[in-house]
Amino acid sequence: MLSELLATKLHLPASRLEHVERPRLTEHLKHALTHKLTLISSPAGYGKTTLISGWLHGLDQPYAWLTLDEQDNDPSRFLAYLVAAFQGIDDRIGQSIKIIFQSTQTPPIEPVITVLLNDISKSPSHFLIVLDDYHLVQAPACHRAIESLLKYAPNQLHLVILTRHKPPLSLPRLRVDGQLLEIGAEDLRFTEEETTQFLKTWMDLELSVDNLVLLHKRTEGWVAGLQLAALSMQGRDESAVKQFIAIFSGSHRHVIDYLTDEVMAQQSRELREFMYQTAFLDRFSGPLCDKVTGRDDSSTVLKLLEQKNLFLEPLDEERSWYRYHHLFASYLRTELNEKQRQTVHLRAAQCPRGFESSQRCRWYLGSAHDPFGDASLYSWAS
Repeated sequence: MLSELLATKLHLPASRLEHVERPRLTEHLKHALTHKLTLISSPAGYGKTTLISGWLHGLDQPYAWLTLDEQDNDPSRFLAYLVAAFQGIDDRIGQSIKIIFQSTQTPPIEPVITVLLNDISKSPSHFLIVLDDYHLVQAPACHRAIESLLKYAPNQLHLVILTRHKPPLSLPRLRVDGQLLEIGAEDLRFTEEETTQFLKTWMDLELSVDNLVLLHKRTEGWVAGLQLAALSMQGRDESAVKQFIAIFSGSHRHVIDYLTDEVMAQQSRELREFMYQTAFLDRFSGPLCDKVTGRDDSSTVLKLLEQKNLFLEPLDEERSWYRYHHLFASYLRTELNEKQRQTVHLRAAQCPRGFESSQRCRWYLGSAHDPFGDASLYSWAS
């Protein structure tokens, strides 16, 4: 099988033209070589791959790159690519197990990982293995292989995982042991300074301070949203740019296309329905979502949405209250038909004050930010 692997999956992506220097993050990444695992986890379009590929291009340290896909849920294929990645560092790693992959049967995970670990321990230098698009791997056997690597990793091995979802690995243990370096969506958001650099240097757009601040606020530093807006603003005069930014939302056709293809198409119908039904809420908790959706397990669903990095923003340390990213929320609202809108608004209107002992419910009518024109917007607060 090793001779049938696609070589480009093992190539470091080319550094993108619109790469923005992000010294605050690259400084943080310097600590990757002192941790077993560096986890880069965020929703689609936050620049995970661009950040790490740009960092590696300037890194004076051995590394290997593996881009994963849905077919890598086959444990034999997954292990074969993993061995190939290690051999890109040192061709002696895994040399003795090549014959295993000539069999038509799935190779046993434990012996393969044991050989890899023993070979890695003989390496004279520290190195990094980057696994990109890890969220596409769902097979428990593949996760067990990575879990074993992390549990018994020699000091020389440092894994970097890029993913849209938090992986089912022993992250709490690694965190407590000081072996986990984490970079999430909050870290990956563009700052106003990075937004300015991106627009001016790579998109040839020089906005006024007011327009820049408003665009940054609307996109909340989401790199893909910023780029989609910038593409639409090119060639417009200052007045047209100001008008565009004022109305830019998740209902813009480019944002709809991106989120539909890159995010929603990968979700189950049940999750999509839940998000559509709760999208009009400015903020929400599990019990409130139960009231609006008619479910009795919304707290569990919210934890799943957070684990899958589906543009959910926690509003407290206890993970009790949340909101959606503003552009994502307005995108979701465009997907509701009139009947669905009426249903969710009716359920919200019937929500009694004091429906939870420590929380109260209030609503605002005719809000200027109401995406449905004259319909009602509801907001709940502690």
